[in-house]
Amino acid sequence: IIVRAPQGERTHVEQIRNLQIYSPVAGTSIPLRQVVSRFETDFENDILMRLNRVPTITVHADPISGSASKIFSDVRPLVEALEMPAGYRLEWWGEYKSSGEARGKIIGSLPVFLGMMFLIVVVLFNSLKQPIVIFLTVPLALIGVTAGLLITGQPFGFMATLGFLSLSGMLIKNAIVLIDEIELQKSLGKRPHEAILISGTSRLMPVSMAALTTALGMIPLLVDAFFVSMAVTIIAGLVVATVLTMVIVPVLYAVVFRVTVD
Repeated sequence: IIVRAPQGERTHVEQIRNLQIYSPVAGTSIPLRQVVSRFETDFENDILMRLNRVPTITVHADPISGSASKIFSDVRPLVEALEMPAGYRLEWWGEYKSSGEARGKIIGSLPVFLGMMFLIVVVLFNSLKQPIVIFLTVPLALIGVTAGLLITGQPFGFMATLGFLSLSGMLIKNAIVLIDEIELQKSLGKRPHEAILISGTSRLMPVSMAALTTALGMIPLLVDAFFVSMAVTIIAGLVVATVLTMVIVPVLYAVVFRVTVD
């Protein structure tokens, strides 16, 4: 018989030897020592945590200062460099796991919403060329977003992903305003090249002011540890992409529609 006792508590073998058990043969209770030759005492944890039916050791850590994502990026390579015994494996949970799951759900539904947005723009202009020009401006935001996150040292986490999605909508709106003005000038009898120049000049101030007010409105979030990455993504991406939009969109429009200088 192996007697298991909680770790830190010693079981008295003598008390176990004198433990009374009922004997059907004798018809009475007899000491356990009459039927057991020896005892072995072993110790085990009184609480054994399991996750998915697997024994698990959970390590919790709460940051005293700074964002959890920044601290995680610093700690992760050090922890993963530890040599794990055979049969052990390491998993990251907490905010990292929650952010990854949320980001996966967003990315999974993103093609559907992008398709709906593209369809709406196609219906708006009743053509495919204008929507193509408009949606080609979205990648321009990556230039400003990358620079902003690198300068501020912020990771491209879940909040930055939300900021980039919001930024994409703003850039599409700016491009729609510019393309619509070009089509309006053409409908008024202006030549394509002249319509591009007039639209770029007339829409520069409205588009720039809209981008500037949005960027200024995000400044208070720069001091918030939770929203700082989203604010940096929107501010840097919007400022850089707006400047590029006012230059690249007319060029793309001229290339797609083969506009020449008369």
